[in-house]
Amino acid sequence: MAKNDFALAFNEVLEEKQLAKDIVVSAIESAMVSAYRRAVGASTAQHVEAKLDSETGIVTVYAEKEVVEDSVIDARTEVMLDEARKVNPEVQAGDMLIVETTPADFGRVAAQTARQVIQQRIREAERSNQMQYFERQVGEIVSGLVQAINAQGITIGLDMKAEGVMPNNQKIPGERLKLHDRIRAVVMEVKDGTRGPQIVLSRAHRNFLRRLLENEVPEIYHGIVEIRAISREPGARAKVAVSATQPGIDPVGACVGIKGVRIQAIVKELHDEKIDIIQWDQDPIVYISKAISPARVNGVYLVDNEGARTATVVVGEDQLSLAIGRDGQNARLAAKLTGWRIDIKSLSEAAGDSLNKLQGDASLAAMLPVAVEQTPQIQEILAKKAESRPITPEEYTALGQFVDRVERRTIQIKEEAAREVEERTSSARAEIPAAAFTMPLDQAGIKEHIFNILTEAGFENIGDLMFAMKTDANKVLGLAGIGSKAIQNIEETLGALSFPEPEPVKVEEPVAVEAAAVETAPAEEMPEAKKAGEGKKEANAKRVVEEAEDENAKDGVSLEDLFKMKPEIFQTPAVEDESDDKKKGKKVKKKGVALEFDEDLGAVVGRKKHKRGDEAGGDW
Repeated sequence: MAKNDFALAFNEVLEEKQLAKDIVVSAIESAMVSAYRRAVGASTAQHVEAKLDSETGIVTVYAEKEVVEDSVIDARTEVMLDEARKVNPEVQAGDMLIVETTPADFGRVAAQTARQVIQQRIREAERSNQMQYFERQVGEIVSGLVQAINAQGITIGLDMKAEGVMPNNQKIPGERLKLHDRIRAVVMEVKDGTRGPQIVLSRAHRNFLRRLLENEVPEIYHGIVEIRAISREPGARAKVAVSATQPGIDPVGACVGIKGVRIQAIVKELHDEKIDIIQWDQDPIVYISKAISPARVNGVYLVDNEGARTATVVVGEDQLSLAIGRDGQNARLAAKLTGWRIDIKSLSEAAGDSLNKLQGDASLAAMLPVAVEQTPQIQEILAKKAESRPITPEEYTALGQFVDRVERRTIQIKEEAAREVEERTSSARAEIPAAAFTMPLDQAGIKEHIFNILTEAGFENIGDLMFAMKTDANKVLGLAGIGSKAIQNIEETLGALSFPEPEPVKVEEPVAVEAAAVETAPAEEMPEAKKAGEGKKEANAKRVVEEAEDENAKDGVSLEDLFKMKPEIFQTPAVEDESDDKKKGKKVKKKGVALEFDEDLGAVVGRKKHKRGDEAGGDW
C-alpha cells in the first residue's frame, strides 16, 4: 500500500468510527504484538512492543533480549554483543536490551493474523467512547430515529452509532410512533453491557419536561427564571411552579411566551399534554391556592401534625369538580407539586364540619361568641342546601366567613397546645442532669429482667428513662412485663442516683491590651484609636502592658483604674485639688500620665510625667 493510500484509509477509519487517532494506533500496535507472539512463538513473559508509522503504515516490532558474546542459541530471546552495541555502545554481555526484531515477512503475516484482533480492539474502543459520551448525557435530551418497535419497547438509533431503548412505561401514553420517526427523549440511565452501553431513554419522566422548558425558555436556561417543582402525569396534565430570581420579571409570562408560542411548542412535543404554569410562593397558603388552579379557592387551612402536613382547601360549589379534576387528577398533581396532603371540601361541606366542631367543643364555642350567634343562620342555609333550594351570594359569603372564623381559631388552639407540650417537654428535659444522658442504663442498678425489657424498648441511657418517667410514665408502664412493682423499682433506683456536678469552665480573662491602642485624642475618638492598635504582635503587646502596669503600680494606680479616669486627667498638669478634700484641710495632688507613641514598640504607651521645676507652676 502506498504511503498516501494508507494515510487515507487510516483517516477514513478514524472518521467512520469517530475515534481518536491515538486510540486506533494503540489498538493496531497491540494487535501487532499479539501477531508477533503467535508468529514466532514468543513467551508472554518477554517484553514486546510495536510501533506504527501512521503515514506509511510500516510496523516495527521491538523485543527485550539478553546480550550474549559467543553464539546465539535462541534468536527470539538472545542477541549478539556486536549487534547490541549498534543500539547501545555501552551494553555488556549478560545485559537485557530492547532491540528491533521485526520478522522478514511480517507485513503480510501480521495483516492476516492481526485483522480480527484489530477489529475487536476498535470495537472495544468504540464502545468505551460511546459509554463515556452518554454517561455525560445522563439527564439531558438526545435526538434519534426509531429503528424498531416491539413488545418490550422502542429501539432508537442515536449519535456515535449507539442504540437506546425506551421501555413501554417510559413512553407517553397514547403516543403512536412509527419507524424512522425522529423523536427526542431524556437519557435516564447508562449501563455497561456485553454488546456495548445500554442506554435507557424516557419521554414520560418529569425531567424531560424540565429540559424542554430550558430549551424553549431562554430565561430558564440563563437562570433568570427558576423551576421550583414539577408534577406530571404523562400524556394528560402537568403542573410547573416557577419563580423569578430578579425583580421585575414575570416568570409565568416568560414560560408561556407571546400568544403562548413557547408553551405550545412544548405541548406539541408532549402529545398535547396540558401544562399549568403557576408562580411559586414562599407562603404555603398562597402557593397551594395557585396550585389548585384553574379552580378558585375560598380558603386554605394548614395543619402540620408531626410531619403529616395536611391542607384543607375550601372551594365554592361550582368550583368543586374543577378543583378535584377528572379522577382526582388536579388535586393529585397539586399535592405532588406542593408536598402537602390536600383535602378539598365544598363550602357547604366545610360549613357543616365547622358547625359540628363548634357544637361539640364547649371551650371553642366560648372563644367564638360571634360564630355561636351565627349558628341558627348557618343551620338554615345548610337546610336550604340539603333541600336543593337556591342559596343567595350573601348566604354563601356568610358560610365562608363562618368557616374561616371557626377553622382559624381551631388551628390556633392546636398550635398553642403544641407549644405548651413542647415547653413542658423542654422544661422536663432541662431538669434532668446532662450527665444522665451519657450514663448507660446498666449502671442504674435496675433489676435484670426490667433492664432487659427497657433495653428492648429502645431505652439506651438513664436520661432517656428519666425523661420518659417525667413526661409520660404510662409509656413505660405500658411495656409488656412492666407492672406497678417494676415502676416502683425504677422510681426508687432513679431517685437514689446521684450525678457528678459538671466542672465549671474556667474562662481566662483576656489581657487588657487596649491601653497600647489609645492615641492622644479626645474621649469620643478613643474607639478609633483602639482599632489602630489591633493586629500588633503579641510579644510587643504583652511588653507594653507589663511596662504600663509597672509604672502605674509605682504610682498606686492600677491599669483598670487608669481606663476609668477621665481623659482630662492625662492632659492637665498636676495641681492641688480644690474639692471637698481641700475643705477638710487635705491637699491631694494628681499625678500626670502622658500617652506617647513608642516607635520601637510600634504602639502607644502610658508614661508617668516627672516634674522638672521646684515650683508648682513649673513645666512637666
